[in-house]
Amino acid sequence: MKKIVVDMMGSDLGTQATVGAVLTFHKDHPDYQIFAVGKQEELEPLKEAATIVDARDVVPMTAGALEVLRMKTSSMVVALDTFLAEKADGIISAGATGAFLSAVTLKLKKIPGVLRPALITNFPNLKKGGYVTLLDVGASNENTPEEMAQFAFMGTLFAKAVFGLENPEVKLLANGTEEGKGSPEGKEAFKLLSEDKRINFQGNTEGSAVFTDTADVVVTDGFTGNVMLKSSEGAIKAMSGLMKKGFKKNFKRKMGYLLAKGAIKELKAVLDPKNVGGAMLIGVNGVAVKAHGNSTDVSFRSAMEVEYRMIEAGITEKIAQGFKEAEQ
Repeated sequence: MKKIVVDMMGSDLGTQATVGAVLTFHKDHPDYQIFAVGKQEELEPLKEAATIVDARDVVPMTAGALEVLRMKTSSMVVALDTFLAEKADGIISAGATGAFLSAVTLKLKKIPGVLRPALITNFPNLKKGGYVTLLDVGASNENTPEEMAQFAFMGTLFAKAVFGLENPEVKLLANGTEEGKGSPEGKEAFKLLSEDKRINFQGNTEGSAVFTDTADVVVTDGFTGNVMLKSSEGAIKAMSGLMKKGFKKNFKRKMGYLLAKGAIKELKAVLDPKNVGGAMLIGVNGVAVKAHGNSTDVSFRSAMEVEYRMIEAGITEKIAQGFKEAEQ
């Protein structure tokens, strides 16, 4: 039986968001054993669906790597210790991003050969359907060209395993599509990617084209990727607000909204990053998913489904095998 450990207290909404998500996940995947970590009295509704592990504290959003490891009674640290003790397959938290990523990397350890783990997320690919995988989106602020080249390899392995793509197309995020564009690190990464026969590298892409390009995997450094992610989320939120405001302007527009309501709802569902559920840290010994801090029960459930798909795809084992073969 496969095992998932859930930090129940990390979300801004606390267990109000996570309890319902765990119940739904258990109903859909009864073959998975769930360890729910948080205040025991708040997790009473899960007594038939999960093994409850009591933890009293929440890691603050400002906590750094060393600080979080000292918070031994926090739900995040107890969840990580439970992961190791139970030899679990996956862990998920909506808690402080920096603390979670640092603690996961230190406790789960990097897969041999990995220079630096990468945080990835999936955007809808409006040209081809499905998703485009973007990495790194914030596991670190600075990356070397060699790390970015590894991100392309890990992103390729992820797209193959999780989305079933036979030969994922890889592009490098830059300020122009021509060779020679990009940051100094990006230009060096371009050379390394061009020489890597393990990936299907097809040059540069721009931020404006991530949703509509042919790329299945887009590679960038953590700082740029995080800015891209948050800018996209902000733009989608602003667009939604402008549409709502515009339709309320007069009676005719209100009638138009009623006619277009279904299409608008579908568009928001496609573009809303919360429906992806969160970001995934790859390159460590286990499946680690960072759910949105403002997760609702719906978005946290989506994050748990992402965790499930990665475990079922055997992504950790495939990345480990990929790096092992690369050394031979």
